[in-house]
Amino acid sequence: MTHHTIETQDYASQLSAKRDYLAQLLKPFVAQQPQVYPSPPLHYRMRAEFRVWHEGDDLYYIMFDPETREKIRMDAFPAGSLLINTLMPEIIDYLRSRPVLRRKLFQVEFLTTTTGQALISLIYHRPLEDEWEQAASDLKSHLQQFGIIHLIGRSRKQKVILEQDWVTETLMINNQPFHFQQVENSFTQPNAAVNTSMIEWALAATADSQGDLLELYCGNGNFSLPLAQNFDRVLATEISKTSVASARYNCALNGIDNVTLVRMSAEDFSAVLAGERTSRRADEAEIETFDCSTVLVDPPRAGLDEATTELVRNYPTIIYISCNPETLVENLASLASTHEVVQSALFDQFPYTHHIETGVVLKRRS
Repeated sequence: MTHHTIETQDYASQLSAKRDYLAQLLKPFVAQQPQVYPSPPLHYRMRAEFRVWHEGDDLYYIMFDPETREKIRMDAFPAGSLLINTLMPEIIDYLRSRPVLRRKLFQVEFLTTTTGQALISLIYHRPLEDEWEQAASDLKSHLQQFGIIHLIGRSRKQKVILEQDWVTETLMINNQPFHFQQVENSFTQPNAAVNTSMIEWALAATADSQGDLLELYCGNGNFSLPLAQNFDRVLATEISKTSVASARYNCALNGIDNVTLVRMSAEDFSAVLAGERTSRRADEAEIETFDCSTVLVDPPRAGLDEATTELVRNYPTIIYISCNPETLVENLASLASTHEVVQSALFDQFPYTHHIETGVVLKRRS
């Protein structure tokens, strides 16, 4: 989440520099330039978090410069969604004159959707009592004029949920609506527009697929659900209990019945397939009945560990979504003996920063 001032006139040149950098990194593996999927230049982030600074009678949001630790006042956040920017001043103005809600508040988190929903998390350095819950309920009612707004409070070992702790995002994927439950404090893609491009790119890359799909690090089903239409079945794994529950909820929400979810880490799943360990969850999912010809991975910044790299090598087609091109390149070097990169893409999830989201398709060598 960038604290820098956004200069939209510089966006095209910054994106061009990212493309050139990624192309240079990928040059040993693929000759053509990566296909580039830009972000909207403003209001692209669907989530944000701010510290709250108390200064006498005043109250305002801040971010810290990660290098100097200087605090930066944030009265608006142009990178954030329009709904985030609408709610920011409304919340701070409401809290300023209400000690029950204001006292020892140190952080506010926003999770919004493209369809006018928001989840606000108020985080405190004190226990939250009944008086707080009533005042927070009044704040929630006040905010309904701006959308479907949910609110929770958190403090040490305490979480107070006013109705629910999630929102429902709806993305139009190739003109088809897909609905996703997004739960507070669990991973979701921050840039809805670029996320849509990523999913549509993965759909095109797997359009003529046969058999089943294996997906590792599936999260809340962000790729699993739309890609299910391209395969007989999908076998998806994820370690987060919350994300697995959301993915199952999202399958039901979208009427998708050919996705099987297994709560396992990619590392443990690799060990099961290699015969190095057994797993009740894997047995219950009957993973031996799947005939996967394609694997999709969307690992954390550390990339694929050695065992998972060897696992994905067994599949004719690998779809690799990466949030760290340096570790992606390390994995591509390991896979180069058996697979070649046939297409690549740059998804600008994080404009005005150095971060790059990359997609590559690898095919088994003849």
